[in-house]
Amino acid sequence: MSKPDYTIEQEAHAQGYLRVAGVDEVGRGPLAGPVTAAAVVLDPAQIPVGLNDSKKLTAKKRQALLEQLLERADISVAHATVEEIDQHNILRASHIAMVRALEGLKVPPDFALIDGNMIPRGLSLPSRAVVKGDALSLSIAAASIAAKIRRDQVMWDLAQQFPGYGWETNAGYPTKAHTDALRNLGVTPHHRRSFKPVHNILYQE
Repeated sequence: MSKPDYTIEQEAHAQGYLRVAGVDEVGRGPLAGPVTAAAVVLDPAQIPVGLNDSKKLTAKKRQALLEQLLERADISVAHATVEEIDQHNILRASHIAMVRALEGLKVPPDFALIDGNMIPRGLSLPSRAVVKGDALSLSIAAASIAAKIRRDQVMWDLAQQFPGYGWETNAGYPTKAHTDALRNLGVTPHHRRSFKPVHNILYQE
């Protein structure tokens, strides 16, 4: 199985873009919590070995890679809130988080590689959408790792305040334990009211 490489970034470099940011988000599917995006600009001379789509790595490997990235790359992580998800929609909210992540980089990038098939609305930066980007681009793979670890931390913290929903292990995704708790314990302020399972509980006849 092929692993992500630096080809797409090199194509951007060849066009004169020096600082190329990979951008990915995590948390579009959960019933609770924010949607989280990361932007990462790698140093081509010191890319950590083993970078891959976060879903293909163990938690231990992800953490080890993030520690290397924090030393060698420019990383920014940002969120869109539950309120923003409900106000707009999950796609638009994930794009808001992506733009925020790009704006949070220490040095502004010249070009952005966006995971998916859409460029976020309002992004003025030259950019390219890359379908399945976390499996193709090392920068996007790095962003997927940073976003997942940060969002998992957020959900672990929320789980301490709202025990019983299993967020420390399910990260807000609709597991059986989570949906059972939603019915038995009710809806928290961190649940996405626009998502059908939550909406149905709130407005059941």
